[in-house]
Amino acid sequence: MWNEENNQLKRSFEFKNFVDAFTFMTKVAFAAEKMNHHPNWSNVYNKVEIALFTHDANDSITDLDHKLADAIDAIYKM
Repeated sequence: MWNEENNQLKRSFEFKNFVDAFTFMTKVAFAAEKMNHHPNWSNVYNKVEIALFTHDANDSITDLDHKLADAIDAIYKM
């Protein structure tokens, strides 16, 4: 579930291992590039932390962030 915190949409994802986490990140990268909207994220072993916000909107949450969050959720469910 995405949480709004400090004008950002945030969510943590956990996977079985690093390869699964990295595969997820690769799929998200392609979706983000297609939308021309890129996440702030970090990865440590099997955990991926994502924060979404729009720089062009004074670093606040926009519809584009919600659309990317929906795309990320769909990738996670695959």
